[in-house]
Amino acid sequence: MTDQQRPAHHLPPCDLVPWSDAVAELYGLPERFTDEDLGHVLDVARDVSKGVARPAAPVTTFLLGVALGRATAGDDAAVGATDALTAVLARLAREVQDAALARPIPDEQGTGEQGAAEPRTGELAGQA
Repeated sequence: MTDQQRPAHHLPPCDLVPWSDAVAELYGLPERFTDEDLGHVLDVARDVSKGVARPAAPVTTFLLGVALGRATAGDDAAVGATDALTAVLARLAREVQDAALARPIPDEQGTGEQGAAEPRTGELAGQA
């Protein structure tokens, strides 16, 4: 199967660069991300999906972006240097990947069984 025939869910990070550039432009972000940066984000999504739960992957990658923004806020050198951003992203990604693959999320009884951490009805709306 050639790269052009490959299904969208099997795209390599380099094929996502045009999309990430378009989204960055849409949000007015001057930064552009490399294949390596996108690889870190995709690796986090994969590991969280497998190690925690599939719905946790987009939430975690969102939080990874928030953490990256906060870690580099006010640091003009880091924001202006692609290598510095990549280094911070790599460190944050490694931390969350280690957490996702190291241990199961404990259930409400604290037994460590996965799958029991789903919120009960009402908890999402702030009702316990």
